[in-house]
Amino acid sequence: MRTEAKDGKFELMALPFEPDALAPAISAETLSFHHGKHLQTYVNNLNAALPGSEFEGLTLEEIVVKAEGGVLNNAGQILNHNLYFSQFKPYCEQNEPVGELGAAINRDFGSFDAFKQQFQAGGATLFGSGWVWLAADADGKLHIVQEPNAGNPVRRGMKPILTFDVWEHAYYLDYQNRRPDHLAQLWNVLDWNVLNARYTSEA
Repeated sequence: MRTEAKDGKFELMALPFEPDALAPAISAETLSFHHGKHLQTYVNNLNAALPGSEFEGLTLEEIVVKAEGGVLNNAGQILNHNLYFSQFKPYCEQNEPVGELGAAINRDFGSFDAFKQQFQAGGATLFGSGWVWLAADADGKLHIVQEPNAGNPVRRGMKPILTFDVWEHAYYLDYQNRRPDHLAQLWNVLDWNVLNARYTSEA
């Protein structure tokens, strides 16, 4: 999937769920700031930087691969947040992987529980702000990747599949400094059908 600008501008993505659907993992209040203010600011900043630049007319993914500095920071945060917010569904206990992705997780990490432990550790131990990713290489092998700031595995030639945002604005209103507690709750709001589709897509 490639994200095209419309009339030269990128748009704030619409959330695929109601604002209170992800609680207690993510509250409606956190979403109002995280999506409605932080992500909107990244969109505004990128749109202001594009006219007349070498990135005008490129897809969001192409900009993230090629850009540096402020353009990368804003484009990367838009791409990251689009993947982040679109991977969620209303809160559900006992939520587990499906399809080819589920099989690949078992193959590459031994079990879903082992993967969860490693992935949460990747998010909990990332210093400062950034993202922890589940990404696939060109052979379909899965890797856990820590990316600081606005980093995305596409810059390594990998396919991003699942991500947890560990910037403080993603959880501080609900969990204060308890980042690991927040990460543990996110498993209950993942839409594994969406994640499996990302893994199996040709793009």
